[in-house]
Amino acid sequence: MLLTYRALKRRTHAKNLRITTPNGIDESSYVRIGVIDQWISIRGEDLANPVILEIHGGPGASNLIFTPRTRSWERHFTIVRWDMRGAGRTFGAGGPEGQGEMTLDRLYQDALEVTAHVRARLGVPRLLLVANSFGTVTGLRLARNHPELYSAYVGTDQNIIDGGRDTTSYEALLARLEKAGKNKERAKVAAMGPDRAAWSAHEWSEYAKTVVTTDPLTYDTMKTVVIRSLWFSPLHDLRGLRNYLKAMTFSERLGPQAMTIDERAEGTTFRLPFFVFQGDSDVLTPPEPARRFYEEVTAPVKDFALIQGASHFASFRHPDRFLDLMLAKVRPVVTGEAVGR
Repeated sequence: MLLTYRALKRRTHAKNLRITTPNGIDESSYVRIGVIDQWISIRGEDLANPVILEIHGGPGASNLIFTPRTRSWERHFTIVRWDMRGAGRTFGAGGPEGQGEMTLDRLYQDALEVTAHVRARLGVPRLLLVANSFGTVTGLRLARNHPELYSAYVGTDQNIIDGGRDTTSYEALLARLEKAGKNKERAKVAAMGPDRAAWSAHEWSEYAKTVVTTDPLTYDTMKTVVIRSLWFSPLHDLRGLRNYLKAMTFSERLGPQAMTIDERAEGTTFRLPFFVFQGDSDVLTPPEPARRFYEEVTAPVKDFALIQGASHFASFRHPDRFLDLMLAKVRPVVTGEAVGR
């Protein structure tokens, strides 16, 4: 019965994903990026629309599963979803041994190659850079260094890694565990210490899982948005689901690498429009550090907005609210014209 229901839902999603507009695009394939084959999907109802390049989070968590939830975005934007090395179909194609160099520097170089590929394929001078969660680490670096390639930067579930100075989210987790009487879990987190740069990949992963499961809104979002999107994805068969989960475990090694970054030292000057749209109740990447960083940013245009009632995965829990922000604040800046829903 469960598999039958899944098949019906996947069939419905697949029907809704059909793009039949005369100037639309729906193509996906493996492209040689960074000497391995990486999966790139390009979808949209009108190629005249701005082109979004998504930098997904995780690490290793492809955004391809959210395509049915974000179908309305494709009326106003052409969306490029790229499964990075160590993620999704890219991981599935090469397996653990075929992912090559798994470093943040390599992901950054891959992103530049993907950017070049998409610009050439679609004949556009700049892409609109939209990064979420762990992807914002790479997203900020791309936006800082290459304003000639990107029309604007949008960060959501924005990570601000400041060399370990801000420990408020770590302390908040200890407080939640103490209040819930979960003494064993609290002792484990306390033993790790607040210095994330000293954590192993396993400790980094366990910390994130503990944050997710101890916050009711985040846990509900994980179950109703992330897991449901994965289970009912028309773009993933059962092997694809297994590869998706294996990829996230494989890519955990990237987590500790990011913890040594100091975003302020890397720079708060951006020579392109800069936007942050954050869940107001996000405990994994809290809005307060993101807002403080935003206030220090110098950019030609900048804006910050909270998505109410949203935890982590804010743009996917409330895709319509995120789209409203994109249409009201971002699209007019990159196109020079006002647009309504």
